[in-house]
Amino acid sequence: MMAKLHSKKKGRSGSQKSRYSRVPEWNEFKAEEVEELVVKSSKDGSQPSTIGLILRDTHGVGNVRILTGKTIVQILKENNASTEIPETLMNLIRQAVRIRKHLGANKSDRASKVKLLHAESKIHRLVKYYKQRKILPASWFYTQERGALLVK
Repeated sequence: MMAKLHSKKKGRSGSQKSRYSRVPEWNEFKAEEVEELVVKSSKDGSQPSTIGLILRDTHGVGNVRILTGKTIVQILKENNASTEIPETLMNLIRQAVRIRKHLGANKSDRASKVKLLHAESKIHRLVKYYKQRKILPASWFYTQERGALLVK
């Protein structure tokens, strides 16, 4: 939803997950096996969204939450394999650092200046949300320098 905040397009087109909420009968995996696959993929350096794609494409697990009763992030937290910064926030920080690097070489690029403002405002809103949900500590904050250090 936040990604569409500054866009001109209206509506909500795109694919949707099926409303099927039972484990399919053709499924070959047990919940414990899927949890092991999630933890193994995380130790290999995959992000939670990538882990979902790997499970879907290579193992035929359509929905981890239906099969295990937990999300991928919850499984990673239980096994102490989660990152301290959520994936969505880290992706926005990477985007802001890339735009800032671009602006270092192209100082008169006004469109990128606006996009940087939008990216940083999304970061601040997301940090506020994660602090309210106690996903990030209350003392955590974003600055340009800290973002550059996190990405390196």
